[in-house]
Amino acid sequence: MDPHPPRGSQRSVNSDPARYTHALWSRRSGVAQICFREYNGEADFVSRFVTADHRSCHSNSKTSPCKWRKEERAEHRFIEKTCRMDLSKLPKIRDEDREGQFGYVHGVSGPVVTASSMAGAAMYELVRVGHSELVGEIIRLEGDMATIQVYEETSPRSGVSVGDPVLRTGKPLSVELGPGIMGSIFDGIQRPLKDINDLTHSIYIPRGVNIGALNRDLKWEFSPSKNLRVGSHITGGDIYGLVFENSLIKHKIMLPPRNRGTVTYVAPPGNYDVSDVVLELEFEGVKEKFTMVQVWPVRQVRPVTEKLPANHPLLTGQRVLDALFPCVQGGTTAIPGAFGCGKTVISQSLSKYSNSDVIIYVGCGERGNEMSEVLRDFPELTMEVDGKVESIMKRTALVANTSNMPVAAREASIYTGITLSEYFRDMGYNVSMMADSTSRWAEALREISGRLAEMPADSGYPAYLGARLASFYERAGRVKCLGNPEREGSVSIVGAVSPPGGDFSDPVTSATLGIVQVFWGLDKKLAQRKHFPSVNWLISYSKYTRALDEYYDKHFPEFVPLRTKAKEILQEEEDLAEIVQLVGKASLAETDKITLEVAKLIKDDFLQQNGYTPYDRFCPFYKTVGILSNMIAFYDLARHAVETTAQSDNKITWAMIREHMGEILYKISSMKFKDPVKEGEAKIKAEYAQLLEDMQNAFRSLED
Repeated sequence: MDPHPPRGSQRSVNSDPARYTHALWSRRSGVAQICFREYNGEADFVSRFVTADHRSCHSNSKTSPCKWRKEERAEHRFIEKTCRMDLSKLPKIRDEDREGQFGYVHGVSGPVVTASSMAGAAMYELVRVGHSELVGEIIRLEGDMATIQVYEETSPRSGVSVGDPVLRTGKPLSVELGPGIMGSIFDGIQRPLKDINDLTHSIYIPRGVNIGALNRDLKWEFSPSKNLRVGSHITGGDIYGLVFENSLIKHKIMLPPRNRGTVTYVAPPGNYDVSDVVLELEFEGVKEKFTMVQVWPVRQVRPVTEKLPANHPLLTGQRVLDALFPCVQGGTTAIPGAFGCGKTVISQSLSKYSNSDVIIYVGCGERGNEMSEVLRDFPELTMEVDGKVESIMKRTALVANTSNMPVAAREASIYTGITLSEYFRDMGYNVSMMADSTSRWAEALREISGRLAEMPADSGYPAYLGARLASFYERAGRVKCLGNPEREGSVSIVGAVSPPGGDFSDPVTSATLGIVQVFWGLDKKLAQRKHFPSVNWLISYSKYTRALDEYYDKHFPEFVPLRTKAKEILQEEEDLAEIVQLVGKASLAETDKITLEVAKLIKDDFLQQNGYTPYDRFCPFYKTVGILSNMIAFYDLARHAVETTAQSDNKITWAMIREHMGEILYKISSMKFKDPVKEGEAKIKAEYAQLLEDMQNAFRSLED
């Protein structure tokens, strides 16, 4: 196959309708390449590139003339003539109009494309592959050969073939950060799916579609900072303006981290689109203009002033998580579990009800129906802010890279999501990022690694799997943000892991557990018994319990002893289970019977939660503490009654307690039915306090 298109074939590589840049290729490989610019109908010769083959042929033409065809001689005369031109007198092209450098497709293996003539390219440089200009990223360089992972379909029907041009962009894979992110849904490389649908009127994404991530037609009300004026000095991270993106998010316009200077122009308050200049700075005699958008490479961590220790819980609304295995704002959490255990439901519950300011939900390689659920349910769910009811979709951005999208783009979607999270963290927000699921990302790494013929490690995954996972999770944390005014923000990462068959010894699960600080292990047996959330309280853990002691001592001083007691009861119940199977429950001591019954009460009415009911889909922390407090109080009172009367004639047994306190037990089981939205905090706390008083009176009368 001829690696170059026929002579005279012209291909536009710039979408600007007023200015076209063309490349003209010779039919014969390696003879010459002429680049010219066409502007308003006039062709200006710009530069010429003569290959080594042509020079040697030309230099030896007098002694050993080449047998050229007629048209080749004409082309040779044209090149010879242009070589004698004084190129310095020709009009110069601005850098942004300069013709991109091209390589050529050398081979195609699924999502991996090798390209030749790529000398000078950089690692992780963004390229456009083939005539459809598919988005790709350079992942390996050897000599002038580059290995590219393509984030779009490269099958034969997509038209990528050997000899196709590969356009270098000279920049890494980046995302646009500015007003318009919240409430949007993007694919893995931040292409807005709704805008693509409006443009193409198709449910499918066309190959090579190139559309801005943020809407250029939408006007935003920009308000410059009050203390900013011409002559002010600002540096990277400083907030110089404010845009009300919606009623929940105040979008703070920040100077990109690498810039600084003296203000020479600041836009007055008014409506601007994201491409309008709102700030101009001068630094060392060079002026630079800024819009409300900043572009940031996804693989590069956004800088901060310093990392801070986490000290505030990430409240999820799930009792088992908030009470027994808490996470912090700025923490890292893994949710491994087999198919059907409820990983996605927990991720969605966190997105709906957690105490975060911003949610970035990344659907990485999972079913498209799950993203559809989010798009359908989130706009209907509301939260109250300053007396107004608002849709939680206003604080959410979705990155959808579902299982039917190209495999390679899964890696990009994870990095896109964490970069968006870091951007909102830099504004001073507490951000939660849900990655569902990191196993699919690891499978994409395995596929790319296999096609690169790298040495496989455990289960075929690459040896650098753990390092890649660590570099992702390490971007979480609570930080002091760059710039003025001083502010703190956090990124919490909750990553679902899907080990095949629920095997927690899977390499992805093992590597993840070595990195994260909180482990919410989902149990297939609990899920089969319809116990949801199916978090196994015996294998799960949190390393943040001590970090949160100060918070609990300040707001809920009674909580830490209650949690310790509840864990002890659940562990004792597990130890007694084997004895019960051997000798039966009737043979146990009375105190052991109480332990079994209270453990059953905790499991069924505290740890279990119905996410489809208005009263139980979200449990505020005061309600969690109230329920647990009364259950542990019942346990302590029952044990005290049995132990104090064990040697007397009026012995109190568990059977007597259950018979006399049927109504109390029913009320304890019914505590979860209190609706925090309808009844309010004060009423629920009063009812729980009344129940505790009734319980104490009942035990007093029983002992008398």
